Amino acid sequence: MKKVLSFMKDYKKESILGPLFKLLEASFELFVPIVVAQIIDIGIKNADRSYIIQKCLVLVLLAFVGLVCAVVAQFFAAKASVGFAKKLKNALFGHIQSLSFAEIDRLGTSAMINRMTNDVNQVQNGVNLTIRLLLRSPFVVFGAMIVAFTIDVPSAWIFAVAIPVLSAVVFGIMLTCIPLYKKVQQSLDRVLCRTRENLTGVRVIRAFCKEESEQQAFEEENSGLVQIQKHVGKISALMNPVTYVIINIAVIVLIHTGGLRVDSAELSQGDVVALYNLMSQILVELIKLANLIITITKAVACGKRIETVFELQPSITCPDKLTEKENKDMAVRFDNVSLRYQGAADTSLSGISFEAKKGETIGIIGSTGSGKSSLVNMIPRFYDTESGTVYVNGIDVKKYPAEILRERVGIVLQKAVLFKGSIRENIRWGKPDASDDEIMSASEAAQAKEIIDGKDGGLDHIIEQGGRNLSGGQRQRLTIARALVRRPEILILDDSASALDFATDARLRKAIRELDYDPTVFIVSQRTSSVQYADKIIVLDDGKIVGLGTHDRLLEECAVYKEIYSSQFKKEVG
Repeated sequence: MKKVLSFMKDYKKESILGPLFKLLEASFELFVPIVVAQIIDIGIKNADRSYIIQKCLVLVLLAFVGLVCAVVAQFFAAKASVGFAKKLKNALFGHIQSLSFAEIDRLGTSAMINRMTNDVNQVQNGVNLTIRLLLRSPFVVFGAMIVAFTIDVPSAWIFAVAIPVLSAVVFGIMLTCIPLYKKVQQSLDRVLCRTRENLTGVRVIRAFCKEESEQQAFEEENSGLVQIQKHVGKISALMNPVTYVIINIAVIVLIHTGGLRVDSAELSQGDVVALYNLMSQILVELIKLANLIITITKAVACGKRIETVFELQPSITCPDKLTEKENKDMAVRFDNVSLRYQGAADTSLSGISFEAKKGETIGIIGSTGSGKSSLVNMIPRFYDTESGTVYVNGIDVKKYPAEILRERVGIVLQKAVLFKGSIRENIRWGKPDASDDEIMSASEAAQAKEIIDGKDGGLDHIIEQGGRNLSGGQRQRLTIARALVRRPEILILDDSASALDFATDARLRKAIRELDYDPTVFIVSQRTSSVQYADKIIVLDDGKIVGLGTHDRLLEECAVYKEIYSSQFKKEVG
């Protein structure tokens, strides 16, 4: 929790003043039973109306001052907790952005979202209530007992017995509930994960008519959460009746003892009422304290979950400067490269060696799971090699600062991701200062100009989150335009034309070949038609290169490539 609590360092003043004003409020609250006792013993007993009014004004003053103290304390608590949560979220988001693909894969998207939202909110509530109540509740409990001893020692011993019994019940229930609340949080994680998967995959679910089975699976997860919550709720529900039974027994004993002492003139009626009010204050504060500790326990558990994210250090670290001189003629070179994903039993790629010169087009083809995307993801260093070296412009990618390396590389990933905003804003992700002419030029090369011309507002047309108001092919073309607008030296198209028809795909490849700055292009595809005109074609099978050469050569020498080609062009293969 040290890392999480370090974000409170800018709120030391609020963390001190908040509890201080709460203690002042509690102090004024403890005076109330004494003033009420004076009203009964002096004002009512002597029928002194002016005295009663005077003391009632004192009660109003105590209430007003207490209210002011409470509001000021709440202000400081809110300022500290909200400011703390803001800094924590910013730091957490920044840290997640610094993680490599390997750490993000291991942690999971739904878990990170939960850490950023629910867990941070729980910690924020814990900080808020800690500042307000952690000192106030014990202060009122022990303060009330001390005041009771100043009123009447024999009667105060009832407090001395009732408080430990109440504490044992309250904290016993609390300690029983704490591990159950952790289970509730874990079950909530599973429900959120299921919800996210269903929402993001709703089209697939409907395409396969899996609504009922997914609904049933969600109901099972949700029912598990409900059952745990009911179980812990039943135990928590014991707190009020048990504590009220104990406090009422204590009140009965107190009134009985007080009555006997009033009859013997050892105690006044006002003092008995004051003792009763003090006992009620103790009950309320003990319940508050128990709920506070449960909230703190939840906050600590969530804080530890957040801390596990901070403890995840990026496996990929980059130098601050590029010290070696680049060789622009040799764009990319793989030297006996192997890749193993974290937690995987076997390597995904092994023994990968090839060269790509400036301006060449390299096609990468293979069956599903053969390692095509894994290979190109090592060029911008999304993943690190297990062995061997990847060179970009003659320099080991590990010697590049991340920004410089990724300025050299433009990559269009398999999943076309667009963000809520205008078409212009989405394409400018590739180059923030791109002019409209540059955007339209890149869009024309990506075959996306017709999309822009056909939309109301053109470049100002608003794209919904994830590009859900566009077709799959439109999303792919706009993401290709986003990569092209930065004019990268190395352009990677990772199966990014899968939703395009053959004619549009052909026009796209022709436009990329005719680009005026001669980039090195990697085309990852399942279609032989997309790679057959490449300068080199790499054929992958089970993480190994089984063929390397031109289309005609591979048809003669590579059985895997010939099999892929024949499955797609049966009529042309005799």
